[in-house]
Amino acid sequence: MTPSQNKSKTISTTNVVISNESIQSWIAPFHSALTATQLDQVQKFISLLLLWNQKVSLTSIENPQELVSRHFGESFFGAKLIENSACRLADVGSGAGFPGLALKIVLPELQVSLIEQDTRKATFLNEAIRALNLPGAKVLRSPYEAIAPEINDFDVIVSRAVGDHKSLLKWAAPRLSESGQAVLWIGAEDASRLSELPGWKWLLPQALPESKNRVLLSGVPVK
Repeated sequence: MTPSQNKSKTISTTNVVISNESIQSWIAPFHSALTATQLDQVQKFISLLLLWNQKVSLTSIENPQELVSRHFGESFFGAKLIENSACRLADVGSGAGFPGLALKIVLPELQVSLIEQDTRKATFLNEAIRALNLPGAKVLRSPYEAIAPEINDFDVIVSRAVGDHKSLLKWAAPRLSESGQAVLWIGAEDASRLSELPGWKWLLPQALPESKNRVLLSGVPVK
């Protein structure tokens, strides 16, 4: 696909048209330019998300720029903390697939497990994996607390939607590989409190672009 073809391709969302050029522009503060294949996957993801959102509550965001920036941009921003692009990643409380499925788009070699207990959201995730042709991604329809103990040894555990971070981290610590890390999309105040949680060693929080008080927090359990 040539650059001119790339720019001209658009997607219709109700009464809104989003061009690939706009998507690239809105993603720019969070991540380097997407490839033609990745843009195509983002386009299909948005179409599917908006279609399913009419019946299943997947997102409350209606503004196209905010939808791309908040969901895709913030998810893509987390890729900078994943050193091994082919590692095993678990997304806890995946919901509509953010950040896990979005990370799979920009890091296609990732082995991604999307943990989601809501049946309808899990069904959406399976349909998105099929529609976007994302081998190496699977859905675990279960509360994360009920995941079998033998499902472990993740290199990265991420979460953007789970509110009880202490319980999540208690669950995550024994399921991480020797050098594994947890990455949380979180409010700055919550990050400050978690940074004092014993049993974990945290990097300095990284402010999410275009957000006043949300950060990316990464840490490893002290073993």
